[in-house]
Amino acid sequence: MLFSNISLASNDTTWIEINGQTYGAKPNSQGPIGGGSGYTQTITEGDYYVEDLDSLLDALSKATHGEIVFIPDEIEIDLTTRVYIEQLSLHIPEGVTLAGNRGNGNSKGAMLFSDALKTPVLISADGPNVRITGLRIKGPNAKRYLDHHRRSFGNNGDGHNYYYQFPTSAGIVTQHNNLEVDNCEISAFSHGSTYLISGQDHHIHHNFIHHCQYDGLGYGVVHGTAKSLIEYNLFNWNRHSIAGTGLPGDSYIARNNVELGVSLSHCFDMHGGHARKDGTNTAGTRIEIYNNTFSALETPIYIGGEPEESCMISNNWFQQHSGPEQAVKAFSKTTIKDNAYGISPADSL
Repeated sequence: MLFSNISLASNDTTWIEINGQTYGAKPNSQGPIGGGSGYTQTITEGDYYVEDLDSLLDALSKATHGEIVFIPDEIEIDLTTRVYIEQLSLHIPEGVTLAGNRGNGNSKGAMLFSDALKTPVLISADGPNVRITGLRIKGPNAKRYLDHHRRSFGNNGDGHNYYYQFPTSAGIVTQHNNLEVDNCEISAFSHGSTYLISGQDHHIHHNFIHHCQYDGLGYGVVHGTAKSLIEYNLFNWNRHSIAGTGLPGDSYIARNNVELGVSLSHCFDMHGGHARKDGTNTAGTRIEIYNNTFSALETPIYIGGEPEESCMISNNWFQQHSGPEQAVKAFSKTTIKDNAYGISPADSL
């Protein structure tokens, strides 16, 4: 339904209050949505200080649980040649933090990047309780390649056999518990910025994740059978900013995220059995999507089947959509209630 009697809170366009109830994404005490300047959990020192790739690899080989590997200021570390020749990945041991100081003073944060189109994994969290914070992490492919997708899956295409001859890239990958990724800017990975293959209690928050939009893949945060909390992130120019395989056990809570104006396809999703072609209609186990703000014209949420338990979609602000039928595509066991539709800040004045 459309609401009246709306008051805009603190001139903040990412959330509104309607009759005392909050709709959309409201920052918390840790700082702004998307992190950066004003983020309160920034790390500014470590047990190891590194300024080039060799010293970074050496520090990661020595660091143990509870230690911090710190890259100061706006140092840029280029992994391209060794990714291309050696298929190099950065391996972070259990309990270790890899940190930059994004948002401290005027710092953009140190940058780790690869320009090799085939970058299967740039950073691997090799155990539980890994934290990656305050960094810029940049991949090699910010493009959509719509023509390649059409050739692959058109009437005369050879499908996945042709599609996957073009290499893909992934940013952060784990299959262990308790990965935390916060206050980072992550961009230009054709598969996805953060791939949670499995594991529980992942926390992806206060990041700016953008330009992961390779057609057919292109994910901001993507799940295998993981369970995660995804909150206070700023998304733009992704194909799907949050996506899941929909296999049993795949669950997430997405709250207080902002989807900006450009998306190649629907913004948040959970695949169903039809997409996997496994003969089921299962779309994950439990999904909660609430207090997010969607500004993109594309369909904000698509749940491609029936969750094992439930999917709840509430208190979101769908700025470009007039009602639930336009904002959400879903099947059974999905409840859509108490959302705001089609409201811009100008309308509320």
